[in-house]
Amino acid sequence: MANEDVRPTAPTVASPAGARVDRPESRTAASVSGEAHGKNTISDNVVSKVAGIAAREVPGVFALGGGASRALGAIRGAVGQDDLSQGIKVEVGETQAAVDITIVVEYPAPIQQVADAVRTQVTNAITNLVGLDVVEVNVAVNDVHLPTDDQDEQAEARVS
Repeated sequence: MANEDVRPTAPTVASPAGARVDRPESRTAASVSGEAHGKNTISDNVVSKVAGIAAREVPGVFALGGGASRALGAIRGAVGQDDLSQGIKVEVGETQAAVDITIVVEYPAPIQQVADAVRTQVTNAITNLVGLDVVEVNVAVNDVHLPTDDQDEQAEARVS
């Protein structure tokens, strides 16, 4: 019985089928220190934004999101409301998070290396900034951006 861990654990509710993270009765994380009292609540939006910012910092990532979400993001950007969580879906539990990210890779960046770097960057950002354990980061690459795509857009913009 020496060296047994007798720390109390936070109560959790049985996770619904398909849940990837631990789910408490409410989405709050208990203080780690035994001295402080109260709870910290971290919104899904916070985790999404942190993941989005981290993913955009990776060299080779051109954009986040699928075609429809990028089109909507372009409209938001035109009116000055950038969506930092575009292309990001998160599932947040009491102490864990799972993330799904859709990216567009800049040609000729090596796609597997960019996806792996996104996974690492997002995991580190959520762990260090939010304090949650990341159980998985799924990266979906849905497009490759070619330099000629920008030239076509500029040519159309100059001609009216």
